[in-house]
Amino acid sequence: MPLALHIVALISLALAIVCAIWIAQDERKRPQHMWIMNLVWPLCALFGSVLVLAFYLSVGRAPLKTEQHHDHHGHQHGHGHDHGHNMSGPTMKTVAKGALHCGSGCTLGDIIAEWLAFLLPAVAVAFGWQWIFAEKIFAVWVLDFVLAFGFGVAFQYFAIKPMRDISRGEALKEAVKADAASLTSWQIGMYGFMAIAHFWLFPQVLGTELRTNSVEFWFVMQIAMLCGFVTAFPVNWWLIRIGVKEAM
Repeated sequence: MPLALHIVALISLALAIVCAIWIAQDERKRPQHMWIMNLVWPLCALFGSVLVLAFYLSVGRAPLKTEQHHDHHGHQHGHGHDHGHNMSGPTMKTVAKGALHCGSGCTLGDIIAEWLAFLLPAVAVAFGWQWIFAEKIFAVWVLDFVLAFGFGVAFQYFAIKPMRDISRGEALKEAVKADAASLTSWQIGMYGFMAIAHFWLFPQVLGTELRTNSVEFWFVMQIAMLCGFVTAFPVNWWLIRIGVKEAM
């Protein structure tokens, strides 16, 4: 593995972890109005690093606890205005937050799936390795998708239920509807870049294998997640525009 790449990967991962920790600590003093967003921002910082931190400081940072009772009414009013059911559609910031909300579930699911399949290869076998797929990566992607979808639906549920006067069952149904297209579009971008790295960039260009237990793998995953954000962005715009997905 090239030393320069190794150093860049270490720096990128360390910076992302610092950003995630900083956001999580900041949220203790400034909890999000929608509690699930307290998880979304730090999780997304694990791949988005300083980009997510800057976006959080710009549009996502809540007021201090002592100020929140003054801000509550204004937040509610502003939220309704930003939902995007007018002719101009949702704002770029609203769509970006919606895409990150999806990406947080993907991030959590992918981290768990990748390490689970690495530490317990039998899990990859259970999801198709050696009997459906010759390449382990495809079986891991199936597991990735299952876990990411599960976390994504849960994250959507806890966004939809507090904002709509509907039953738990209806909220779960709406969460599945909202997350299916969003998460699939995100995973397409992520899988696409990971495939390029796994089948071409590392074995053919760099002459080495991309392994889960390397910092290079997780650096590539950071880039892949950013690709997922790009492919999920237009889908989230459409979902918010037609009212299937809530504006964050």
